[in-house]
Amino acid sequence: MQAAFAFGKTGLTISLPDGPQYCVVEGRSADALEDAAAAIGAALDHPIGSRSLVELAAGKRTAALSVCDITRPAPNSLTLPPLLERLHAAGIPEDGVTILIATGLHRCATGEEINAILGPEIAARYRVVNHDARALDDHCWLGKTASGTPVYIDRRFLDAELHITLGFIEPHWMLGFSGGRKLVAPGLAAEQTIQALHSPRFMREPLANEGSIERNPLHAELLEVVRMARHDFLLDVALTQQRAICGVFAGAPEQAHAAGVDFVRSSTMTRVPQFFDAAIASAAGHPLDLTFYQSLKGIHAAHHIVKPGGRILLLCECAEGIGSPEFAAMLRSYAGPQQFLSQIASAPVVIDQWQLEKIALAGLRNEILIYTPGVSPEQLGALGERCTSDVNQAIAALLDGLPAGARVALIPEGPYAFAQVAE
Repeated sequence: MQAAFAFGKTGLTISLPDGPQYCVVEGRSADALEDAAAAIGAALDHPIGSRSLVELAAGKRTAALSVCDITRPAPNSLTLPPLLERLHAAGIPEDGVTILIATGLHRCATGEEINAILGPEIAARYRVVNHDARALDDHCWLGKTASGTPVYIDRRFLDAELHITLGFIEPHWMLGFSGGRKLVAPGLAAEQTIQALHSPRFMREPLANEGSIERNPLHAELLEVVRMARHDFLLDVALTQQRAICGVFAGAPEQAHAAGVDFVRSSTMTRVPQFFDAAIASAAGHPLDLTFYQSLKGIHAAHHIVKPGGRILLLCECAEGIGSPEFAAMLRSYAGPQQFLSQIASAPVVIDQWQLEKIALAGLRNEILIYTPGVSPEQLGALGERCTSDVNQAIAALLDGLPAGARVALIPEGPYAFAQVAE
């Protein structure tokens, strides 16, 4: 059997031996909108829970717009022009607009990437700045949340009279769903704020999980942070597997985001009848598998539908290697899931430890295998013991010893498949 997976920019086709029962688990979505431009215009002029964007911007001279970085396929070249047109119609000049790349703790976007994120014309006409979470002086102190999270937000966002985010909504492995508040925190938050939001207090919370939002404590914490920062308006979209727009949600941030979440949940959830013995999952290809750090989300996508003790094989290109220096250092010394979880339980939070913490939690339940040509086993600590740059070797290791007729899930787009076992 031949199976195609999203992998880097070109994809990966693998050969699977006979014997197991293979089941392709694909992402679902609503149909693409016939006229996305008209839908965006209508959403901006008749938003959810808010006055129109023109009315909201009237009398103001400055606006700050937060957009996703290169690791997210947000269609800014489609959503930004009509939004900017309305800001200018309301009297905000071009030099009154600042577009911030919401990097969180990711690296800054390059000039070429900014052109890809915004479109060359917008990138050339407007002030575009990278958020840098490590530059504390670039942030304003807003106080602490009720639970004690220190809140520092990029002052270039706060200094504007109007605060807007543009993003897209998809299932998210900690926050339930992306979009909305995430474009302010962690997107524009300082390192200290991001560390608190990604501490074991939230990472080990069972409800801080994919698809969980109503009682998700991390979601509630982010809403509190964003209220302190004054999030005025959002424009979020939902996307098909081909990255076409299938839903548009604009308006008062909490209300518009909630409407988008309801739409995405109902249109993307896939129910499988029972747990699988094993799974092969990609990290969704470029840009999500640029680094090992981002690629790990593919493991979590399979984690929901593989039985305890089952195996998960992650396919990821990792053209840019591991990720941040902090994450790379942690990986090299990673001794195994239980050791790592015990090690960080009461220690100060280190940048990017949360990604490895989530994988360690998954590793307590499932055996993790990795195929990647972009990093070496020596870079991955204990994870490197089951890592290879030979895809056929990786497949053989996954299937080794499985009973006849074992059920194996094939997840071609990893994190873009939102699957759960039917109750």
